[in-house]
Amino acid sequence: MKLGIFSHCTIDEINIGGNLYERPGGPACYCGVAAKNMGFDVELYTKFGPDYTNVEYLQKNKIKFENAQSQKNTTRFRLDISGAERTLWIKNLCDKIDYAKTKADGILISPVFDEISVEVLQKIKSDSGFVALDPQGFLRRKGPDGLVSFERTSLELDDITVLKSDPNEVYQLTGIEGIEGAKTLHKKIEHLLYTNKREVSLFYKNRQYSITLPNMDIYDTVGVGDIFTATYCCAMLKEKDALWALSFAGGAAQAALESKEVGLDKIPQRGQTQVNASYYYNIMKFKDV
Repeated sequence: MKLGIFSHCTIDEINIGGNLYERPGGPACYCGVAAKNMGFDVELYTKFGPDYTNVEYLQKNKIKFENAQSQKNTTRFRLDISGAERTLWIKNLCDKIDYAKTKADGILISPVFDEISVEVLQKIKSDSGFVALDPQGFLRRKGPDGLVSFERTSLELDDITVLKSDPNEVYQLTGIEGIEGAKTLHKKIEHLLYTNKREVSLFYKNRQYSITLPNMDIYDTVGVGDIFTATYCCAMLKEKDALWALSFAGGAAQAALESKEVGLDKIPQRGQTQVNASYYYNIMKFKDV
């Protein structure tokens, strides 16, 4: 099976406890490699510049991409991480991603900062019966010093199958906080993934299914949400079972966090994910909403 991914590759300057790491990143990489580890072929629609040194990594993982090179330098972020909290600055922005038609079994749209226009989003959505969206890149705004903030934004969510969200994103999309905002989105979205630090939920068929990740010392959280989302999409496309997909996604997030690795090295292999998934499937909680 094949997953099409629309997102920028990035260069991330990650500050953790006074240690500064420069790593390639972005949903293009995290989602792409996570999907490959789930046994999927990956078509990547992205842009990166002459300063990008991660092309061989993508090729090694057999991630296909065309027309990705730009004359502009790669999108670059600075991230300060403290536990589960992080502050984000954007330092450079590459070219926008143009529309390209894909025949993938599923599509994952995960912009990091305004690289996908609303017009391109509308076109992409018409190319598959399974379209997942992480809306963060549509909600982010740049301050005078590059500090990234969020802004209330209206998005057309028709034809979106899966929406990945957190409390802040839910509020920016609905104006309603917390679970009530998630319930509002679920009226439009068949599979609503709602992550609130250790608490992870799926709103599906008028029920809220929930798992809790272990309480652990957290090091680098960059990309964990991307790993979670891509794993959910692949498991759902392959197994057609939303609860098993949630279990796999939670299992992948746990394995990534437990690795204590920085950057792309935290992406887990399928075996690590599957062991955790079996545990979550058996302890999952649910309630009607």
